[in-house]
Amino acid sequence: MTAIQTARERARAELSIQIKAEARRQLAQEGAQRLSLRAVARELGMASSALYRYFASRDDLLTALIIDAYDAIGETAERAAARPLAGPRDRWRTCCHAVRGWALAHPHEYALIYGSPVPGYQAPPETIVPASRVAAVLGGLLADAWSDYPPGGAPPDDPLPSPLAGQAARVAAAIAPGVPAAVLARGLIAWTQLFGMISFELFGQLVGSADPADAFFAYAVDQMTDFTGLA
Repeated sequence: MTAIQTARERARAELSIQIKAEARRQLAQEGAQRLSLRAVARELGMASSALYRYFASRDDLLTALIIDAYDAIGETAERAAARPLAGPRDRWRTCCHAVRGWALAHPHEYALIYGSPVPGYQAPPETIVPASRVAAVLGGLLADAWSDYPPGGAPPDDPLPSPLAGQAARVAAAIAPGVPAAVLARGLIAWTQLFGMISFELFGQLVGSADPADAFFAYAVDQMTDFTGLA
């Protein structure tokens, strides 16, 4: 019975992978708004009723694709930052370039998680942890640097506005323990700058100014690395 169950579970897992692969193909061609379980089933030669046993609705399939995308870009960041012989500055820079590399290689999946929201879709709580993986990597690099020595000397002495001070302190406690709130706030700025630059590049906003964006991206990452104190 166990062997039979295992075979069934393996077959189910393999078919789930095929369903998501076809959904990604349609995502690239039609966009997330037009993703259809019936269309996916038709391309796979399945009855719609059979596909609903794997994903109960279009939103369930979208959630699976979103989690996969967050996990993929998060794993990319984690691998890039896992360089024990390198300092936090080099690991931060490597991480940023790796995240951009993943986005350029998977533009439609990137757009699914960082582009315009899909009308009518509400992301469930299980997307929160995968969505935080890249931020957790960057926060961990700040924490590593700060645990060894204050990387930029004393924390910035410009006081944070009251709401931001509390927000930065909470984020620091969650992903960068020991990092002063003022330093963490700069890390948040660098994090949003990272994805802002990638989005501008992927969505064509740099055409006519900084396209191709390799030199601009590398320069901005260096500037943001300095800004966070990882000098």
